[in-house]
Amino acid sequence: MVRHATPSDTPAICDIYNHYVSNTVVTFEEEPVTIADMQQRIDEVQHKHIWLVYEEDGKVLGYAYAGKWKVRAAYRHSVESSVYLALDATGRGIGKQLYAALIPMLRTLGIHTVIGGIALPNDTSIRLHESFGFKKVAHFEQTGFKFDTWVDVAYWQLMLD
Repeated sequence: MVRHATPSDTPAICDIYNHYVSNTVVTFEEEPVTIADMQQRIDEVQHKHIWLVYEEDGKVLGYAYAGKWKVRAAYRHSVESSVYLALDATGRGIGKQLYAALIPMLRTLGIHTVIGGIALPNDTSIRLHESFGFKKVAHFEQTGFKFDTWVDVAYWQLMLD
């Protein structure tokens, strides 16, 4: 079931995200996020945008959200989207279900463009974004440095209207 995130989901969201912080270059954060910090992030996104979770048998297995792209007023019709899944929930189409719910909601908010940033390589995320019509629009070489490795970042964009 896909639904809006609630405060009771925050520990599970934090656990899912912190796996990626500690073990991958998918996110460039290097220190695990506290539950309080994660709740603040969720609150900031939900103030104007959307944070969804995928729940199955009472357990949060993934989440997706879209928050502001940049802080300047002229960017108000653009968002950056993200999706994260529990390690044991990958490959089951949960990311697609989350984006299938998220994208139409963004249209109702008057969002014009959705941007997805992907640390490379990440074929799974590329396939997910492209399956929804996102097009690659930028590639920055050696933008991040994590686990003693330089990481490229590319951006995909979806125009909603």
